[in-house]
Amino acid sequence: AITFPDFFLADIFTSMSKVFSDLERSVCRMVNRQVATIAWFEADSICGSHSIAIPLVLVLPYLCRFFQCIRQYKDTKEKSCLLNALKYSTAVPVIFLSALKYHVFPDQWVSFYRPLWLISGVINSLYSFYWDIKRDWDLSILTRIFMFKSPSTWTSLLYGRNWVYYWVLGSNLVLRCTWTYKLSAHLRHNYLTVFAITALEMLRRFQWVFFRVENEWNKMTAKQNFEMSSDMPSESDRLLESSSHTV
Repeated sequence: AITFPDFFLADIFTSMSKVFSDLERSVCRMVNRQVATIAWFEADSICGSHSIAIPLVLVLPYLCRFFQCIRQYKDTKEKSCLLNALKYSTAVPVIFLSALKYHVFPDQWVSFYRPLWLISGVINSLYSFYWDIKRDWDLSILTRIFMFKSPSTWTSLLYGRNWVYYWVLGSNLVLRCTWTYKLSAHLRHNYLTVFAITALEMLRRFQWVFFRVENEWNKMTAKQNFEMSSDMPSESDRLLESSSHTV
């Protein structure tokens, strides 16, 4: 069975897909003795940027999370697990369409594959943004953002600090879109841009972790309170079951 720590760690691994890819490139170069040789700069070498291993390693964390969702659906039969699996599957076209740039003619890439890559990137970014806000964080824009005047157990941690939720909504949308850049192998040569996006992804993932743990804690607390209240008889039950009074 998939527990919270299992999919929590797997979600963090999706942010490290570029790291895993870089590790694979480094190991490849050491095994094939390409370190500090001219082959390091050859894109079509066995460890160059044309290698099919790059998209395969990039997609591994998403496949892991995908199969976790399928297993959760098998155990719980909740349709939301299938929708979550669909979210992770939208990263697959982004990764492999990007890798196709090195295996198709330039005019084919410009006229056909690049538009598909852009469309798949937009779908993945918007779908992931929606899931972050609605499912992982349980932030409903109409009830959690604009109705803070009404106390709610779901806003116990940062109750009243509206700007925090405005910030996390806006920044998560922007950073979800920039993350698509890092999933694209054909854009990995601009090292300064990749470094900046990696740093921003650390910020986005930290925010995700903070609100995801808050949401899980609130759910656990609400469940415990419900179980405690259901175990304790209500005042009316005690009165109806009492034999020490007459009507």
